[in-house]
Amino acid sequence: MTTEAPISVGIFDGFSWIRCEGKGSFMNSPVIKAFGDERIAAGERCLAVDLASCTGMDSTFMGTLAGMASRLSAQDGGVLQIAEAGDRNRRSLEDLGLDFLMEIDPPEARWKHDITRIRANLRAPQTPPAPGQVQRTQHVLEAHQILSEANDKNAKVFSNVVTMLEDELAEKQKLAQSAKK
Repeated sequence: MTTEAPISVGIFDGFSWIRCEGKGSFMNSPVIKAFGDERIAAGERCLAVDLASCTGMDSTFMGTLAGMASRLSAQDGGVLQIAEAGDRNRRSLEDLGLDFLMEIDPPEARWKHDITRIRANLRAPQTPPAPGQVQRTQHVLEAHQILSEANDKNAKVFSNVVTMLEDELAEKQKLAQSAKK
């Protein structure tokens, strides 16, 4: 968990909650991914991501959300819902065409009228070990690959980033292998 943008989580009846305070970025998205993956593996069908106090999101953070949304939608009845996105974050998600993967401020969400109680019962997630350079680059690459696969526009926008990250990852993996010898 970073001090810049703390993440808090909770497990409730019928959904799990993730709250980002401050900027959603490549720094805190591994924590969100770890919690989301854990909950999806446990059979959770609804993840709600609270962006009320999120001041903005970088592309890695949005790619992480898109990846969780894709994994959830592959399950019967699975959905990623965004709570209180605000205009800026909604626009960011819509600009990348991610609004078709997730429900943004759904009016009929089971959590809609219970947000105050939910927020009062959140805790810090179990923080996975800090990723090394190879793992962080792999995470950022995967997030951008997911964004690229979302639509043709994103594929064009992120093609150079994906290529650069693939090259960077290959170089870091080669260096890590050399260090082991």
